[in-house]
Amino acid sequence: MDKLSGEVAYIAYHFHWGMDDILEMEHQERHMWIKEISAINKRINESSKQR
Repeated sequence: MDKLSGEVAYIAYHFHWGMDDILEMEHQERHMWIKEISAINKRINESSKQR
């Protein structure tokens, strides 16, 4: 899988956005969303470990 496909799959999986919407984004915007998703996942994982 190439890098773009991985980015699209990651965002689509987590936010359920369509491929066309994700592909219309600039590279930097996709990376902003990837960072945000990663931060959300990190907070969720840390919260579940504390229980």
